[in-house]
Amino acid sequence: MNKKIIQYIVVALLAFILVNVLSSYVYKRFDLTQDKRYTLSEAAKQTIASANSPIVIDVFLEGDFPPEFNRLQAETKQLLEEFAAYNPNIKYEFINPLEVDNPQALQQEFAAKGMTGAQVEVRENGKVSTETVFPWALAYFNDENVAIPLLKNQLGTTTQERVNNSVQNLEYAFADGFNKLITPKKRKVAVLKGNSELPDRYLADFLSTLKDYYYLAPFTLDSAAISPNKTLQTLTEFDLIIAAKPTEAFSDSEKYILDQYTMNGGRSLWLVDATENKVDSISGKTFAFGKDLNLNDFFFKYGLRVNPNLVKDVYSAPIVLAQGNERESQYNRYPWFFSPLSSSANNHPIVTNIEAVKFDYASTIDTLPNQVNKTVLLSTSPITEVIGVPYEINFDNEIPENLKVVNEGPDPSQYSAGEKPLAVLLEGTFPSSFTNRVKPFQYSENKETSVPTKMVVISDGDLIKNQLDGNRPLELGFDKLTQSFYGNKEFLLNTVNYLLDDSGLINIRSKEIAVPFLDPQKTAEQRTQWQLINILLPLGLLALFGIFFQYFRKRRYTC
Repeated sequence: MNKKIIQYIVVALLAFILVNVLSSYVYKRFDLTQDKRYTLSEAAKQTIASANSPIVIDVFLEGDFPPEFNRLQAETKQLLEEFAAYNPNIKYEFINPLEVDNPQALQQEFAAKGMTGAQVEVRENGKVSTETVFPWALAYFNDENVAIPLLKNQLGTTTQERVNNSVQNLEYAFADGFNKLITPKKRKVAVLKGNSELPDRYLADFLSTLKDYYYLAPFTLDSAAISPNKTLQTLTEFDLIIAAKPTEAFSDSEKYILDQYTMNGGRSLWLVDATENKVDSISGKTFAFGKDLNLNDFFFKYGLRVNPNLVKDVYSAPIVLAQGNERESQYNRYPWFFSPLSSSANNHPIVTNIEAVKFDYASTIDTLPNQVNKTVLLSTSPITEVIGVPYEINFDNEIPENLKVVNEGPDPSQYSAGEKPLAVLLEGTFPSSFTNRVKPFQYSENKETSVPTKMVVISDGDLIKNQLDGNRPLELGFDKLTQSFYGNKEFLLNTVNYLLDDSGLINIRSKEIAVPFLDPQKTAEQRTQWQLINILLPLGLLALFGIFFQYFRKRRYTC
C-alpha cells in the first residue's frame, strides 16, 4: 500500500478520535430550520430551569394515525428532545393508550382529568372513516401531575388545519404545563362583588382556569360605606381586580378606593356594558338604553370613554332562532350584526394567534390624549355601523335586513363607521381621577399620580360569560346553539397573564411555525407518476453506475 495513503488514513483516524473526544466535552445543537421551530424561547427555558428533580411525561401519541397526526407526533418528539437537551431532568415516553395492560382504567383516568378523545376523519383512496385518538400528555413532577393538550379544539376546521394550529401551540402547551407544575402561585386576584356583577355560575369556567395560576378571592366593595380606609387597605393586598359586568352604579367612595388602588400599582380588568336591553311591559318590545355606572369620569381621567351606543358589524357571529310550534320547531342560523367577531391584526402578545373573539351588544370606546399609553387590542371590522340609544331591537326587522346585507352586500353609506375599538390596554403612569376634587373620605396616603401600572377595559360584560348546560358551566367561548368555539377564554387568559407581568408564556404564541402539508388533490392526480419516479429512478441510477463502473474497469485493466 502506498505510504501516502497510509498517512492519510492515520490522519483521518486521529481527526475522528479528536472530534469524538471534543464532542464529549462540548455539546451544541444547531437549528437549521428557517422558522427556528426547534429553538426554545427564553420563556420556555425559564419554566424548566429550576426543575431539580425529574419531570416524567407520558405522551399518548403512539399507534396507527392519519398522516397529519404522524406529523404532530414527530413535532412533539422534536420539541421534547429540545426540552430534555436543556434540562436532563425531562424524561418522556410515547405510549399507545390502546396497548397498555388495562386500557379501560387508563381511559377512565383520562375522563376524570377531562382528557377527551378526538374524532378525526381519515380519507384514503376515496374512502372516509373516523378514528379516535388521544392527543394528550401527562406530566408528573414530585407529587403533582398536569394534563397537557396537544391538539387545539377548533370546530369548523379541517384535520390538517387543526394539526397545523396545534403544532404552533405545542411549545406553549408544554411550557404552560411545566409552569403549573414547577412554579408556585404568588399573585392574588380579586373578583369584585357588590355592584350586581355576573353570578359565579357564569364565571365558573374562566375562574376555574385562572385558579391554576393565581390565588382567587371574591371582594365586596359594600364595606366602603362603613370602613373605606380598611377596605382600601385590604384591596391593595391583591395584584389584580376583575370587574365582570357590574350593573349597579359605583358610589364615589367605591370609585375613590378603586382609584387609589390603581395609584398604588394595582392592575385591573374591566368588562363593562354601557347599554342594557329592557323589555317594555306594555308593548312587549325590546329596547336598548344607555347604562350609567357612574364610571364615566373615572375612565375619562385615565384616557378613554365607553360610549352609550351599539355597534353593528357585518363580520359577526350568527344567532339561532326557533321557528314553528313546540315539537315542530326548527332551529335556523341567521346573521346577527350585534354580535361582532373581532380578530386583531396587530402583533401584541395578548391577541397573537388566538381565535376570533365574540362580543354581544358591544359599545365603541374612544381613546383620549394623555400621558397613559393606549393599545387597541380588539376592534370591529371596517364594515360597521354605530347605533345610538335608545334603540328598538326588533328581530322581525333586523334579520331580513341582515340577510339582505349578506346576500347583496352592505350599503357603503350605512356601514361606514370604520374600525371601532372594543378592548383597550392602558399602560404607564395614571393620573388620579380625584385630582382637584373633594375626596369622599379622608385617606392619609392619597396619591395624585400612580406608579407604573396597567389596565384593560372591554366594552362588553358578557365576553367573560360562559353558557350553561342545565346547571353545568360550559367552556368559555363555546356556543352550544351554533356548536362553535370562539377565542374569548384564550384572550382573557392572555390579558390576565399580561396584566400580572406573566407575559413570557404568551410571547411564545407569537412564534410562527410553517407546517407544510401534502395537497390531497395533487397527491391523487400525480400518485402514479411519483410512484414510478420513486421506483425507476433509483434503479436507473444503479444501472448507470454499473455501466460506468464496468467501462472504467475495462479501460484500466485492459492491456
